[in-house]
Amino acid sequence: MDWTRYLFRFDGRIGRAKFWLAGLIILCWMIFMAAIAVAFGAGSFAISISDIFKVLDPDTYRALSRADLPLVLTKLIGTPLFTWVFAATFVKRLHDRDKSAWWLLAYFVMPGLFKQFEERLPDSYWIAPIALACFVLPLAGFVETGFLRGTRGPNRFGPDPLAQNDSSLTPPARRWDQGREIEIVPLHASPPGGMHVKRGA
Repeated sequence: MDWTRYLFRFDGRIGRAKFWLAGLIILCWMIFMAAIAVAFGAGSFAISISDIFKVLDPDTYRALSRADLPLVLTKLIGTPLFTWVFAATFVKRLHDRDKSAWWLLAYFVMPGLFKQFEERLPDSYWIAPIALACFVLPLAGFVETGFLRGTRGPNRFGPDPLAQNDSSLTPPARRWDQGREIEIVPLHASPPGGMHVKRGA
């Protein structure tokens, strides 16, 4: 398996099994980063999806102190990597469902931004439909990418990752025609029994 393409590139398709494997890899990465942070003096450590959107919130930086430095440095390393791998595998899974990467905005970005800033939004009736959408969309994205099968056969994003030995998708293998390769012809100028090898095209 090409791990660089699998974890970091946004082109192509992956099936459900590889999507869940990427989730397991991300979880192991988070545990590893937590162990490093605790070893360097951070009392507790967790990387979550909300950390991605805290970067855009000015209140996050006002609450920092020197004691938070190991935690901040670890998150500065871990969060971008976690986000990139998550986005790359999520997009490839959307491609498997024959959906554009723009669905990442609806399933992930919009709900995340709403959750980060919802306490500062005014109490109003027009917020209720947005809140409902921000609850339903991540759930729909989770079901679609985690549980539903991709489109059968090739789609606009590439071949079906579950297709195995499908003769309609792969060209037939060429057979070796021995008669075209080597022909033994008697050599007229040599003594009887002399021969030479003529190679065909």
